[in-house]
Amino acid sequence: MAQEKIVTLRMDAGLRERLDKLAAATRRSRSFLAAEAIREYVESNAWQIAAIQKGLAEAERGEFASDAEVQRVAKKWARRAR
Repeated sequence: MAQEKIVTLRMDAGLRERLDKLAAATRRSRSFLAAEAIREYVESNAWQIAAIQKGLAEAERGEFASDAEVQRVAKKWARRAR
């Protein structure tokens, strides 16, 4: 099992009440729900940052779509929008 660390955070009273209600409704601890929310946030943002870094590296190497490729994709989406 991974070693766990304690983290303390501040939240406004309204959010704390909502978290308590959710914990009661799901029969989970407030700590479990907070850790799950933070885990999902970190995963989502880490993926996004990795994709941005990949795109920047491609741009630095000069790897861009040609005008023809961009026009082809734009036409495809324009047809679907109709």
